Amino acid sequence: MKQAIYPGSFDPLTNGHMDIIERARQTFDHIIVGIADNVQKKHAFSIKERIKLVKGCTAHMKNVEVDTFSGLLVDFARKRKVKTIVRGLRAVSDFEYEFQLANMNRKLAHDVETMFLMTGEASFYVSSRLVREVAQFGGDLKEIVPEMVQRALKKKFPH
Repeated sequence: MKQAIYPGSFDPLTNGHMDIIERARQTFDHIIVGIADNVQKKHAFSIKERIKLVKGCTAHMKNVEVDTFSGLLVDFARKRKVKTIVRGLRAVSDFEYEFQLANMNRKLAHDVETMFLMTGEASFYVSSRLVREVAQFGGDLKEIVPEMVQRALKKKFPH
């Protein structure tokens, strides 16, 4: 079975993330959405909230699983016996960081490859950081995040 990990903090999950998940699942038999549990990072949503949101938004996708990890991504990939990491690229500015990350992962685990997918044109400008900022100021997120995430953001940042 061809499987891949799509890692991220997903704080929160955006339509850009959903686009990458949808397209990756057309290439692989099984996608593991790996939610990074980085205690050094300040998140708007707890790990439990992020798990619930990602599971809720991907529930209709039969070949998608949600899991969490902390530490090195390549260690998580080895533990899950996955040889491919899927990463999304929004703009050229993402490429340098993602290129460095992919090469470090290759140095740490020669048998794990990184595959890049370009984010669709409808959401190439969206980042979780921008979504949180728009939510804090009561902006319209209808076309940027799934409905379940919209509701969670409204509860998190009431106006």
